[in-house]
Amino acid sequence: MTDPLLIAEDLHLSFGPTPALAGASVHVAPGEVLALLGPSGSGKSTLLHCLAGILTPDRGEVRYRGARLDDRSDEARSQLRRNDFGFVFQFGSLVPELTAVANVALPLQLTGTRRRAAEEQARDWLDRLGVTEVADKRPGQMSGGQGQRVAVARALIGGPRVVFADEPTGALDSLNGDLVMEEFTAAAREQGSSVVLVTHENRVAAYADRSVVLRDGRLSSTSVFA
Repeated sequence: MTDPLLIAEDLHLSFGPTPALAGASVHVAPGEVLALLGPSGSGKSTLLHCLAGILTPDRGEVRYRGARLDDRSDEARSQLRRNDFGFVFQFGSLVPELTAVANVALPLQLTGTRRRAAEEQARDWLDRLGVTEVADKRPGQMSGGQGQRVAVARALIGGPRVVFADEPTGALDSLNGDLVMEEFTAAAREQGSSVVLVTHENRVAAYADRSVVLRDGRLSSTSVFA
């Protein structure tokens, strides 16, 4: 059996007097698409942020590739997010002043790739995600579905080991949401990236290989999809 790529063990985290995680444990296998499913306030986004090293749990451990993640310095975790992790958020979080090509190329440029080479790869990814028509447009000139596919291209272009997606279809209608999820999961699986997907919709979770349900800050059930 392949060792897990990412592990959270008995995570506890409170915001003031309010507990967000109350003993959550989960693992993510290499190349697996895992859905964190649950109602608002269940702790699923907080768990994702702990797995990504954005938040530090009050108690418990997060391990990435066998080594502790939660006790690394802020600088070390930031470097890990640049080099090993990709992110897709509900509203895309694209840089409004940049074109689609420039937005997608940005992660490569931040790690030292020259602009022309980065933008060539960005155009390839936009073609792969079916949005070449918006390559030279800015986010304000795109539809919601187009913007999310651009955001997916940006998340995947660096070949991340893990992509964290927090409600990536939350601002889309069901048709555009399905298109984004089909393209996102297919491209991630093709390059072998693991995906940790937060959603409250069973329809979106069905694109994953496995889902775990959170309630009150801990896992309540697990499902494996055929």
